Amino acid sequence: MAQHHSLSTRAIHADHEFLGPSAAVAPDISLTTTFRQVQGLDESSSHPSNPVADIYARETRPVVTRVEKVLESVIGGPTALFPSGIAAAFTILLHVRPDTVAISQGYHGVHQAIRIYRKTRGESNVALIALDDEYPQGNTLAWLETPLNPTGECRSIEHYARRAHEAGGQLCVDSTFGPPPIQDPFKWGADIIMHSASKYFGGHSDALLGTVSVRTPEEWYSLWDLRTYTGSCVGSLETWLLLRSVKTLVLRVPAQCETATKLAAWLASISRVKGSPSAEEGTTGFIEDVWHASLQDGADRFVGAGKQMSIGSACFSFSMTSEKYAEHIGHNLSLFTPAASLGAVESLIEQRILADPKADPRMVRVSIGLESFEDLKADLVAGFAKVKAMKV
Repeated sequence: MAQHHSLSTRAIHADHEFLGPSAAVAPDISLTTTFRQVQGLDESSSHPSNPVADIYARETRPVVTRVEKVLESVIGGPTALFPSGIAAAFTILLHVRPDTVAISQGYHGVHQAIRIYRKTRGESNVALIALDDEYPQGNTLAWLETPLNPTGECRSIEHYARRAHEAGGQLCVDSTFGPPPIQDPFKWGADIIMHSASKYFGGHSDALLGTVSVRTPEEWYSLWDLRTYTGSCVGSLETWLLLRSVKTLVLRVPAQCETATKLAAWLASISRVKGSPSAEEGTTGFIEDVWHASLQDGADRFVGAGKQMSIGSACFSFSMTSEKYAEHIGHNLSLFTPAASLGAVESLIEQRILADPKADPRMVRVSIGLESFEDLKADLVAGFAKVKAMKV
């Protein structure tokens, strides 16, 4: 599919090169583990990115090949699919084999993947430094998560790409909070892009997957080789669900981000830090502070037309004035579901300490779905009243 087509068109049609004259409109799930052999086929002439024939499901399957072609077109580089975001992260480490990893903050699961990687190499053989430390010359992998979990705030891809490249290293961007079409890390210098595809690409809380995107077919082949021979294979049903969901990505994500930006602004307006005595009745005394890309210092440098992000993330956090408020608010709402994860069509809420023991117990993370702003706002106001009545 030609890159001059719009993102929404490519998300729907980028896999059509695999369609026959009487192909089903909805793609098949490819449940088989093995395929009928083709007599006389020279397997050496078949590349796993575009196989002449499928042989065994660990290596290639039609549904996996199709969704990877769609993701390549949407993300902007050859893309390999993995059974989870952490599996994707660990494969990046095996692919790059860095001697130094520079990382600060971000998803705790990635930090655990780095811990396991260092264990396999010998901890003394892999240095772990902060993202803003001086990078040693050589095989350094700078791991940048932006927007950042759990606050949804931006960090400069261009800045860290320049620092990594000056040291002869590479920059990996975990762009889970900033999927297409709101962020393109390759445009700003990233060498590798990772997504927990369970989130916005999947979009429906029903598929556990991860993606890794690179700049060249040769790098993709390295990822495929690692995936195949570490047995990090993806399930057919999850892959099919992803292929279904990515077709609506361009409709879902901007709508979610727009509502989240409005909700973050409203919460900031009633917070102790940024609020005023004119805050709406029933909303005062609950919100301490709010974090979102549109609210951070220097937001104009990161968010807007032509900037790193076209709009702020649909997932962000706020701090409540009481630990007990944070503990109970999620269970006293009707439209927000108290649950981990993010990126789906339904809005989710969690006291962050339940997922990250290091988090402030007053911090609450929300992932905004496709409900209307007014409905979500009213739900929070009603929830405030309920937790206040509990006299917690």
